[in-house]
Amino acid sequence: KPKKTKIVRDSFTMPKDEYEHISTIKARCLKAGVGVKKSEVLRAALSCLAALSDAALVDAIGKLKPLKTGRPAKE
Repeated sequence: KPKKTKIVRDSFTMPKDEYEHISTIKARCLKAGVGVKKSEVLRAALSCLAALSDAALVDAIGKLKPLKTGRPAKE
């Protein structure tokens, strides 16, 4: 019997416009007949990043704007 993969929970911060891409991708998948969860979208994105060359990875990361770490202030 194969050993179960350990599941890890985490939290993160990202700009709202980037976060909305997750919903857009989920809707595109649903339109194609595939239901996905938010975590599956993020895991697929990580898989794509992992397949990049080092130069392409650094280029993709370099295009992100830096964010302050921690929780956003309450409005």
